[in-house]
Amino acid sequence: MPELPEVETIVRELNKTKPPIIGVGFFDVWTDNPKMIKKPKDFEQFKKIIKGKKIQKIWRRGKNIIFDLSENYSLLIHQKLTGHLLFGKWEFKNGFWKTKTKGPLEDKINSYIHLLFTLDNDWMLALSDLRKFAKVELWESDQLINSKEFKNLGPEPLEEAFTFEKFKEVIQKTQGKIKQVLMDQTIIAGIGNIYSDEILWEAKINPFKKVNQLNDKELKRIYQAMKKILKKAVEAGGESISDFRRISGEKGGFDPLRKVYRREGQSCFRCGAIIKRVQIRSRSAHFCPKCQSLE
Repeated sequence: MPELPEVETIVRELNKTKPPIIGVGFFDVWTDNPKMIKKPKDFEQFKKIIKGKKIQKIWRRGKNIIFDLSENYSLLIHQKLTGHLLFGKWEFKNGFWKTKTKGPLEDKINSYIHLLFTLDNDWMLALSDLRKFAKVELWESDQLINSKEFKNLGPEPLEEAFTFEKFKEVIQKTQGKIKQVLMDQTIIAGIGNIYSDEILWEAKINPFKKVNQLNDKELKRIYQAMKKILKKAVEAGGESISDFRRISGEKGGFDPLRKVYRREGQSCFRCGAIIKRVQIRSRSAHFCPKCQSLE
């Protein structure tokens, strides 16, 4: 699932498209999977409302992409497991959308287009989603900001206001294993399976260690690792070990920087021990049993 760095990459690139899409309106919308439209649930109503609305701002909250539109509307897209937004031009041939341009958009992973917006400058935004789990919602803007879902999101880890003191405060209010806590969107927004593994490896903390067992020194290491890893991943354009692609269809560049995620059976870059993969409830955790020992 795209996490904070991948979603932030998409948002930054959407804000810098050539030609720009800020100030551009929605001309039309197509889908072959109306179930991904969660609000309003009737696709024809969704289509009627969004047509003619202009894009005023594109921003991120947690793993959500938000388009602020004219007339006090906001379009929310959560890419879920395999979704990624693409920018380009397509034509509908033999029941499929085919890119008009050569290059990364031709890759198979970018061909699972189930939602496509045509803008009034003839450019398009497409959502490629192999598993078809992505969520799309159209809100009145003030209702979105005040929604239970938004209010329940934890603080943004890369914001300057999220100091070590704030981190320590929100972490110590919780219980459970540190990996699960880092992935809880109501505690800290945007971190998932990939970056929780990378953060804990960097901090030399075992993913099974409980929050109430962490001292100030260990909490400081986690906080510093979180800032470092997430910033580095955003700068690299995200991780494309699975389905994520940038709006151009290209892969993100974090993969060579990956230290532990999906490296089970390989040597630890720090100490040479063999990386392990274990289950924490329904999620995987990758860690070095030597560097990240529970002792």
